[in-house]
Amino acid sequence: MEQEQLEKFKIWFYDYVAGFYGDDEYANANLKLKEEHTRRTCGEMLYLAEELGLDANQKRIAEVIALFHDIGRFEQFVRYRTYNDVKSLNHCLLGLEVLQKTKVLEVIERKERELVEKAIEYHGRKELPGNLDGRYLLFSKMIRDADKVDVLYVVTEFYRKRRDEPESVILELEFSDEPRCSPEVVEDILQARRIDYSSLRTLNDMRLLQLGWVYDVNFVVTLKRIRERRFLELLFDFLPKTGDIEKVKEKIFRFVDSRIESANKQQVKTNGFPLSQE
Repeated sequence: MEQEQLEKFKIWFYDYVAGFYGDDEYANANLKLKEEHTRRTCGEMLYLAEELGLDANQKRIAEVIALFHDIGRFEQFVRYRTYNDVKSLNHCLLGLEVLQKTKVLEVIERKERELVEKAIEYHGRKELPGNLDGRYLLFSKMIRDADKVDVLYVVTEFYRKRRDEPESVILELEFSDEPRCSPEVVEDILQARRIDYSSLRTLNDMRLLQLGWVYDVNFVVTLKRIRERRFLELLFDFLPKTGDIEKVKEKIFRFVDSRIESANKQQVKTNGFPLSQE
């Protein structure tokens, strides 16, 4: 893939997104949220690509994946007025339909196009398919990590604004803001299980699910990024101060810090050169 092609993809993306804006302030705010999320996810993807030592062409592929990973979100919201895949449709598959109908990716080599499409298809799954390998596995893991980092930024900012500047928030709120957490969701996170979206009942359940993303992070550099930006602390600030939540807090930080410490020890053993970021 050439740099010129990447630049044209960027122009196409922003032109495509601009076509969804209109007179509906609520819709515009939610569309802007995804547009800005895409821009920042591209930055997170490039940061990860640099940390993992990818070459120039691999970085371009990584950026294209990030640029188009949520391309289905815009049509999804305009059609259904929600980003909830359960209540509407799978935004990853819708994104592939958009890319195939517009033929925007047909200017790049077939193997690179398939790589981009597979990473987009798999980025929203609960788990990656077990038969992925090579570059398909690498880029799928990368977009899942980059996406999580920026979504953690988005949700912590949303929760803060909703608390401190409620009049400025007009975004979609999927769950009731009740002062409780579902026991089964708490138990899932204590057992290091990935929480099923369909089991969520309250906004606090959603916060627990977002904390549980650490179990699905692929690269230690991503965990370091999450720790440095204090996303976990910010999420816990919005949860009730109960015994169960204290147990969750201890479990989450112990898991994250253990992985980081283990990776740091491995670097020391290899004279500072990380043999693996996974």
